[in-house]
Amino acid sequence: MTTQAGAAIATAAQHDPKPKKVRGRTNWGDLALKMVAGLVLLYLFLPIFVIVLFSFNKPAGKFNYTWQGFTLENWLDPFKYPPLTEALKLSLNVAAVSTAVALVLGTLVAIALVRQRWRGQRAVDTFLVIPLTAPEVVMGAALLTLFLDLSWPAGYTTILLSHIAFEVSFIAMTVRARVRGFDWTLEDASLDLGAGPARTFFKVTLPLIVPGIVAAAMLSFALSLDDFIITYFVSGAEVTYPLYVNAAVKAAVPPQINVLATAILVVSLVLLAVSTLYRRKRFAG
Repeated sequence: MTTQAGAAIATAAQHDPKPKKVRGRTNWGDLALKMVAGLVLLYLFLPIFVIVLFSFNKPAGKFNYTWQGFTLENWLDPFKYPPLTEALKLSLNVAAVSTAVALVLGTLVAIALVRQRWRGQRAVDTFLVIPLTAPEVVMGAALLTLFLDLSWPAGYTTILLSHIAFEVSFIAMTVRARVRGFDWTLEDASLDLGAGPARTFFKVTLPLIVPGIVAAAMLSFALSLDDFIITYFVSGAEVTYPLYVNAAVKAAVPPQINVLATAILVVSLVLLAVSTLYRRKRFAG
């Protein structure tokens, strides 16, 4: 009986006409959306492409604004101008130190805001948002006024304190988003098994929120390295990389500016790729 049914089904399938191919209609809405997305990406990445391209340019004069010809000389001597090199070193130093300090403070604030409840918590939330929403001109002027009232000379210390002031907010907001998705029963299990609060934090809590901390650190470092307005107010005689580039626009723009900017971009992309691969490998394992 089963054999006869199977034969009947096979015979019917042979005599059934093949399904006709239906031509799909062009979805103009999707096409327009893709075009707009492509134009937005082009708008975002075109300046970066120009920076990389002109790092290989051989300018005829002091300004690296027009394409003259391809050369590798700029990359063979990226530290040709000592003031530019010193400005970059200062920016990297400020970014590294301020990120390290702000990372500790911002992470602790984020954990406290999620886990603890106390009077004035909403006020702390508001104060964390202010540096994110306030214009940098206002922040820079306010910080300069504060340092002048305290009779602190503008320089490395004031730059460092100013960067920490706005980086804490970015780090706290980023880490808090990660901490909110944390499974707190894991901490309870660790405590029930005999681990102390400190051991639980370093063995359970911290490893699970590390992705958020790494993302916050990268964002903070990039913001510090890129900051111009606030640094301009509180820098005094110190010259960071953005300040040097701003001054160079009026005097001379050597291609080494593009070379160092491209090198920073490449290093950032490599670190981002390594971080992404590490997290994927960790979650896969």
